[in-house]
Amino acid sequence: MSDIVTIGESLVALIPDRHTKLRYVQSFTKTVAGAESNVAVGLAKLGHRASWLSKVGDDELGHYVVRELRAEGVDTSAVLFDPDHPTGLMIKEFSPSLESSVHYYRAGSAASTLSGDDIDWAYLAKAKIIHISGITAAISASAREMVATIAAFAKEHGILFSFDPNIRRKLWSLSEATKALLPLLKSADIVLLGDEEANVLLGLEEPQVIVQALHSSGARWVGVKRGSHGAYVSDGETALSIPAHPVRVVDTIGAGDAFNAGFLAGLLEKRSIAECGHMGAVMGALAVASYGDTEGLPDRRGLDSVMNNIQGVLR
Repeated sequence: MSDIVTIGESLVALIPDRHTKLRYVQSFTKTVAGAESNVAVGLAKLGHRASWLSKVGDDELGHYVVRELRAEGVDTSAVLFDPDHPTGLMIKEFSPSLESSVHYYRAGSAASTLSGDDIDWAYLAKAKIIHISGITAAISASAREMVATIAAFAKEHGILFSFDPNIRRKLWSLSEATKALLPLLKSADIVLLGDEEANVLLGLEEPQVIVQALHSSGARWVGVKRGSHGAYVSDGETALSIPAHPVRVVDTIGAGDAFNAGFLAGLLEKRSIAECGHMGAVMGALAVASYGDTEGLPDRRGLDSVMNNIQGVLR
């Protein structure tokens, strides 16, 4: 049985070796990227039993994705191989100022055909937490319907539903995103979102107000991710600001997923909301300090070492 099950698309990511326009890049590093699988990897590195459910193409890239995630300790036993649709691809681009952008080649991918028929519901029922991001809802109508069904399934079976809106404007319009994501936001037990996403979906800017609104909708735990300003977290009784952990930033993509992994690990370990927030902040910082979404994430010993230095702040 897994502590947490994540569901969503993962892609093969090509990372350029130069900070310039892609037309001038000659060499790339191949890695795996995907919001939900990033969270699963982060949790597995910390010693938690994490599963990733999805579809990949029955092609070389699909087998590469599954092999890499399995090597990180993620349970991929429920992943389906689709012989008729390819594995998605994304290419990162870095500007000279280190800002990252992403180019997607995922239309018609295997994961975009995901539906409720692809879910092993008996397997899912054994999870303590189900984590999904809004990206899964964005990739197709069938995936959107599947996410809504999973949210209802979690509530029916007493499983904690964790949700990160993770709005990707390249995948759909803001009006489409708002219509699909608001009901999921309001049905989640755990909400982990960026402050800009809260502004888009709720029309709110102040972290304290965002947290109050989400608790009023039924969320038990909330983490508002604020980038270089850290985070604001709450469990309904205690709310506090978490400073960003200082690092040298080289790649900003993947920070939110890493925060989610640290925060959820704290919940699984029944830690205080302050500890959950700091664990998330440390994981997010270490993600942006290295290239790739998960390559810089710490193992249990590494995170505990950093957290031990923070303990004086938490007392």
